[in-house]
Order: sequence, then C-alpha cells, then structure tokens
Amino acid sequence: MAVATDELVRYCDQLLETGRFRDYCPNGLQVEGRLQVQRVITGVTACQALLDEALAWDADLVLVHHGYFWKGESAAITGIKRKRLRTLLTADINLMAYHLPLDAHAELGNNAQLARRLGINLDGPLEPGQNPAIGNIGRLEQPLTLAEFGLRIEQVLGRVPQMIAGGDHPIERVALCTGAAERMIDLALEQGADLYLSGEISEPVVHTAREAGIHYCGAGHHATERYGVQALGEHLAQQFGLEHRFVDIDNPV
Repeated sequence: MAVATDELVRYCDQLLETGRFRDYCPNGLQVEGRLQVQRVITGVTACQALLDEALAWDADLVLVHHGYFWKGESAAITGIKRKRLRTLLTADINLMAYHLPLDAHAELGNNAQLARRLGINLDGPLEPGQNPAIGNIGRLEQPLTLAEFGLRIEQVLGRVPQMIAGGDHPIERVALCTGAAERMIDLALEQGADLYLSGEISEPVVHTAREAGIHYCGAGHHATERYGVQALGEHLAQQFGLEHRFVDIDNPV
C-alpha cells in the first residue's frame, strides 16, 4: 500500500510538532523524490552507505535523524555532498530528516526509546519548565552500582560505554540526553541526578563528574540515537501499511 509523499510529510511534521523547535537543520522533507511512498528505509545518518542500501532495496524514502543542510556548513554542492544528493536525485528517492523533534518526542523519541530499553522510568524534563524537553530525568526500577549500570548499557547497546566515576554512590536517579549533549551534565547536577548519560564525552566533563560527585556514562552518539528513527519507521509502517527496513550503519562514535 502506497501513500502520497506530501501526506506522509504532513503527518510526520504534525506528529513530531516540528514547528515548536529552533533547530540546526531543516526538519521534514529535505530532498523531494517520488510522489508515492511504499518502501521506507531508516537509519541514524544519511551517509552514502545508507543511500546505497536504499538504492539496492529500491526504497522510496530515506528517513533519518541526521540529514543535511546544517547551519554553518558550506552551501556549495561539491564533493561528498554532491555525491549524496546526486544519488537521491538520480534515483528519485525522498529524504526526510528529524533532528531535535525526534530527540524530544515523548513516545517515539530517542530519549524515551533509550530510557525504556534501560529500565529508566522518566518523570520530567532535564531542564525544569522546558517544553518540549530535549533531555529527561527519571529513576531506575532498582538501584544499581556503576559497574552494574555499565554492564546493562553494554548488554542493551552492544558496546562498552565510557564510564566516569563521580564517587562510590549507587545509581537510582538518572538524567539523560542522547547524542552530543555531554555539557548538559550541569543540568543533571541541578536536578540531583546520581548519573548523567549522553552519547559523547568531552575532556572537561570528566573533571566535572569527578569534582561534583556525579557519575557520567558516554554510551555513544550513534548507539544512543538508533532507536527513535526505528520507532518512527515502525509507526509509519503500521499507520500507512508501508514496508519498513532499518539499516544500522556501524559508527563507533
């Protein structure tokens, strides 16, 4: 069963409430292709490897978290950007991308999906009063040691996380924001979190964690943001009777 591309775009824009966000890139349809969509391929980033998979599968739509046209990048269509766009345009494949709206969605979002897998019951935004909430805070069903929490991350995400001890206290209250959000550790401190989890880590965060007494977990930018786009793709497949395939292009960061 196929659906009109513009209908699918309108549905996703409304579902994810894109108008509520000030983002670093355009959300929604970034590259226009076929007028009808039957096959949707999802992935974290619209890299060339994902586009090649879309070609091989004859996808009508590539749906990602990290798309194109970021603020501050060169507007010139050269090199890698030219090859990627040429792939999409030549094959008449649509590209849709949702960045902050997909982080924040209360059900399909990256934070919500990751928290569910890790057994974290979310109870509010990381920044009080923030709506929509980019980061969240919640509680584990049972307290864990830092080593136990690290093992859970490894089992769920399939990768060894970078763990920074902020003392020897157990972990119950967990703040999280997927991707490159390590500097939000200050908000986690204000909220009294035992541990802050994000995707990437930077050098100053190590010292903040140790000196302020909060554990930090760097679980991987790519690894923490795999689940929102999968959930969105599965939702669209059920809602519109589409074929959906998620492709995990490995990324160690």
